[in-house]
This record gives sequence, structure tokens and C-alpha cells, in this order.
Amino acid sequence: MGFWKSLFNGSGSASSQAVISANGLGYQVEDATSNSQSGVKSRILFSKERELDLYELEELCDAVGWSRRPLRKVRKAIQHSFLVISMWEQRGNYRRLIGFSRATSDHAFNATIWDVVVHPDFQGRGLGRALMKEIIRELRNQDISNITLFADPHVVNFYRDLGFSPDPEGIKGMFWYPNSR
Repeated sequence: MGFWKSLFNGSGSASSQAVISANGLGYQVEDATSNSQSGVKSRILFSKERELDLYELEELCDAVGWSRRPLRKVRKAIQHSFLVISMWEQRGNYRRLIGFSRATSDHAFNATIWDVVVHPDFQGRGLGRALMKEIIRELRNQDISNITLFADPHVVNFYRDLGFSPDPEGIKGMFWYPNSR
């Protein structure tokens, strides 16, 4: 799980911060960088659309060092997720997937956030925080009150700063794996 450490260590190639402001549709994220060749500023947009190019998502996951997963299973996971949030860089007519997260839920009380990823070129600019705030906002809009996730030790403080608590009330997670007996 070393990808978590690299995901949030702020070592992205760009050093500018994104300007993130709330609006009626969620977050408007204006990237402070511009393409030096064309002078076109980029915008960061969120989408709840589930129809993603799975190869583009695979490239994003490759960029942070995740192990490859069978695309048929990724497609199924997305289809069966309660919520999918993708984050896109829009630069003129060019659109690029730069972030992704999803949540499963019982549709009433509980949701678990999975697969939070931000491309390394866009890390360290507040975009991971914006992505998390967007998925939390959407879950809360669906009246989901118990939101959980699994975090590598290197990013516990990132999630704690967003209001998550490790082992609240002493609850310990338990896991069952095939061939564990």
C-alpha cells in the first residue's frame, strides 16, 4: 500500500494550488496553472457519470502504482457502487481523468468510500481534499450518516483532517479472506 504514501506526500510535478469554491452544484475548482504553450487555463470539474473509459481509469491507477485489476471486475464494481465521483481537468476542448472515488452503501444509513485516487501531476494542490469533500457532500445529500473508509497508515492524518476517526468507540474491523482457514 505504498501508493497511499506517494499519493498524499505532495510531490506532484506542479506546485500551484487550486482555488476551490462551493457553488450550487458542488465545488468549482479553478486551477491556477495555465498551459504555457497555448495560454489556456485548465478547470477542474466533477462528474457523477458512471460511463467511464475503463482504460483511462486504468491509466490513472497505473500512474499512482496500483496493481492492475481485471477490467470486467472494475466495470462491475462501478456499476454496483452507490456513488461514483470522477474529477476531470478541462483545458480548452481537451478533457482528462485526474481523480476518482466511489462509495458502496446500504442506501439508508451506511456508506464506505473506496478507490480514492488523484493523478500524481495533480497532487499537493488540495484536489484530493476537494474530491473527498465532494463525495461526502453527495453521500450526506442522500441522508447517509455513517461514512467509513479504509486508510493506509500514511494517510490517516489526511482523513482525520476531513473528520474521520480511526476505530471510533473502540470498534474493530474484522476481515474474512478466502483460504484464511
